[in-house]
Amino acid sequence: MSGRKKAEAPASPLSFIGTGVSYIALCLAALAALALVVIPMVTGSQTYSVLTSSMAPKYAPGTFLVVKPVPFQELTVGDIITYQIESGSPAVITHRITSVGADQTGETVFTTKGDNNSVEDELPVREVQIKGKLFYAVPFVGFIANGLGNSDRGAMAQWGAVALMGYGVVALVRGALAKKRNDGETPEDNRSAEDDPFVFPDLGPVEGEADPDGFGDPILTDCDGCDHSGRRGELGKHRHRHEARKHATV
Repeated sequence: MSGRKKAEAPASPLSFIGTGVSYIALCLAALAALALVVIPMVTGSQTYSVLTSSMAPKYAPGTFLVVKPVPFQELTVGDIITYQIESGSPAVITHRITSVGADQTGETVFTTKGDNNSVEDELPVREVQIKGKLFYAVPFVGFIANGLGNSDRGAMAQWGAVALMGYGVVALVRGALAKKRNDGETPEDNRSAEDDPFVFPDLGPVEGEADPDGFGDPILTDCDGCDHSGRRGELGKHRHRHEARKHATV
């Protein structure tokens, strides 16, 4: 006998909101881990934070910069590069190339300028000073890096990646457990034709097939005052009585 599916309690609006916020947070965490940790590590890029307004408004203070190493010969006018103020010095500047020239020895050098500055940088930039070309930038994230300092930035990225990946794993496990609980409350074996249009009612054996209950043809004789709309077990007893009556009158 097919049972009925248990009635499910309607989900509250707060439940929908909580689920939506969780999924949005998970997506943001995944994007943040990808942009701030995974891509820089895979591409061998270095990360920096904008400290001044020389490249504002597009690259305002607090912007997180991902700078990718590229061959010197591929750099052209209009590229944004990060370079050391002095060769071997940790202090760097991120400005745009405005022209390409050569020094007295014939070495190729770049003239640079901040987008928000009115004059070009005083000293030309040599190949040995260049750290790389701007790959992409993420606004506001640099404020966190600035607060931690340059010496702690690598550790911040590693711990940030661990935290984001841990959050993702916890969210996936919670979702799987919730789905398992829901599946356990409404098993498919309990579905009936009224609950699911793809579950068909039991109409007895098909014509020409053997009846597993041994009752033969579903209708043996016509009779008056009989209700054939009962369940299959009652119909089986009814047919059995008619069959016995038929043998008794032979």
